[in-house]
Amino acid sequence: MGRHAGSAHDSARGGSAQDAVRLDARVFGMVQGVGFRYWTMGTAEELGLSGEVSNLDDGSVSVIAEGAEPQVRKLLDWLKSDRTPGRVERVESGFSAVQGTFGGFRAH
Repeated sequence: MGRHAGSAHDSARGGSAQDAVRLDARVFGMVQGVGFRYWTMGTAEELGLSGEVSNLDDGSVSVIAEGAEPQVRKLLDWLKSDRTPGRVERVESGFSAVQGTFGGFRAH
């Protein structure tokens, strides 16, 4: 399930509302039809993040994740690693302020 700022998960995972960030990433390569969204969702949930992952019409995948900065960076590192399903060619990413619009992590 997703985390809420100020929850018990924050201190347990080393985060706080002050260091929460939003990751907007776009993953390119062979990342559709290989279970990429569901593995990303599972990884994000394990890290206590909220957000969404979705296929885009051009064959890339959009990942939006919010949570403690160290955990969000772990997700980004995972997205760039060779541990993902399929084949990631590149990841374009940026960080911004948390918007708090997600109640968990979902794939669609």
